[in-house]
Amino acid sequence: MTGPCFDCPRACGADRSRAAGLCGAPAAPRVARAALHFGEEPCLSGTRGAGAVFFSGCSLRCIYCQNAVISRECRGKTIDEVRLLEIFKELAAAGAHNLDLVTPTHYTSLLTRLLHDNPQPLPVVWNSSGYELVPKLRGLEGAVDVYLPDLKYFDARAAGLYSGSPDYFPVASAALLEMARQTGDCVFDGEGLLRRGLLVRHLVLPGLSKDSVALLEWCAANLPAGTRYSIMAQYTPTPAVAGHPALGRRLTAFEYDRVAGAAVRLGLKGYLQDREAAGTGHIPAFDGTGVLPAKSAPSQEPGF
Repeated sequence: MTGPCFDCPRACGADRSRAAGLCGAPAAPRVARAALHFGEEPCLSGTRGAGAVFFSGCSLRCIYCQNAVISRECRGKTIDEVRLLEIFKELAAAGAHNLDLVTPTHYTSLLTRLLHDNPQPLPVVWNSSGYELVPKLRGLEGAVDVYLPDLKYFDARAAGLYSGSPDYFPVASAALLEMARQTGDCVFDGEGLLRRGLLVRHLVLPGLSKDSVALLEWCAANLPAGTRYSIMAQYTPTPAVAGHPALGRRLTAFEYDRVAGAAVRLGLKGYLQDREAAGTGHIPAFDGTGVLPAKSAPSQEPGF
């Protein structure tokens, strides 16, 4: 891709073939890891794992991000489109249940073209922050089977303070409505694997349980009944927010139970998470696994 980039709501207009945009990523695909991944919801990880491709860079600026080495530092290896398509084939050959594209938003134009021109044998999962442009999502219709967005904030102040995006909710809510329009109710196969649909993730943050409940109430009122949800309790303070007055602690049982109770009261279907999931054990090693061809020498690029 050359010329100004408007793939995400930041609309920074950077020519990423010359210099990174606000996402921190170049125009060519930059990938930190490509491997079978068992850290997604059970209906995606299954028994053999999701075929996860972790793209480097991110259009959000979450100060508590647990993947900051790739989202902020952009650790990874820059590859070309041919190699990216090879990675897709390798994950399918390894037995992946799906093709799980993680943080793909800033590569939307490139991936839209590649996925339409090269239909995949596996369900394609669009695993994103939810901070997406509706016109760009429309271009993915027919190429993406499962949308797996975050829904982070209802409150503009919190979104601005914690992710540098006070417009997060109006942008993300419109995006989720478009995702729901494309996929409809969730469809599962005989093994309980999600083949099509919308699965909304929400990470409950310390001090924001009321905000979380407001989000779930919006979902119940606006998204199809067949939508699935994952209410996550795994928030873990990173060194970047150590000592932060709000984010420098773990979630309390009361905070999570309040949100989980709201999900049950509203009749939302999906997954609740044990608070013991908090920690760093679920974070994969962003060491370049699967990015280079097996015959290639190890990368000497800083960060791998």
